[in-house]
Amino acid sequence: MDINIITLVIIGANVLASIKGFNDFSFFEKYKFSVGAINRGEKIRMVSSGFLHVNPQHLFFNMFSLYFFAPVVVRTLGEMNFLIIYLGSLLLGNILSYYFHKNEYHYTAVGASGAVMGIIYSAILLQPGMSLYLFFIPIPIPAYVFGIGYLLYSIYGMKARNDNIGHDAHFGGAIGGYILTLLLATWLFQSSFTMIILLAIPIVILFVMKRMGKI
Repeated sequence: MDINIITLVIIGANVLASIKGFNDFSFFEKYKFSVGAINRGEKIRMVSSGFLHVNPQHLFFNMFSLYFFAPVVVRTLGEMNFLIIYLGSLLLGNILSYYFHKNEYHYTAVGASGAVMGIIYSAILLQPGMSLYLFFIPIPIPAYVFGIGYLLYSIYGMKARNDNIGHDAHFGGAIGGYILTLLLATWLFQSSFTMIILLAIPIVILFVMKRMGKI
């Protein structure tokens, strides 16, 4: 699979920042997502935390996913629009995470998962007919089924709070990829309108549940 220069730069930035964080506790603490620090004005963490990871496995999984989905977005929308979607999804993922945890002073998080999820959902919108192969399922899964299912699972995870996964950042990143892709590829409203509506359903469910106090 061909990989473009902008994807290599992003992967490189993640690898370098994460390795620095693995070996430098003060660096990791200074740039991770931290509600308390953000409330004190350290807004840089909204972006810098997206380039840090908990461990090599966390880093590998995110960069491996980005490696496979980035070419779909780059080929269709170009490198600059890919970068806009990546960074916009990273930021929106952390904004949504802050929205849900703004009163939890000690809440912290790291990872490029929000940005990567934005690229994954962008790719799903651009090629809704593609199939995904998951490690634990031996048959191809339609991309849109994965997209809807993952967002519904994220809502469950946000409600249950029984693991250490930042479901809200994943969800926010997916929303970022969804919105930015539609803004940059308006032709999708004609070619994939049904898919746009289907992928919007979990997003609407999330905000209705939040409004009702269920999350």
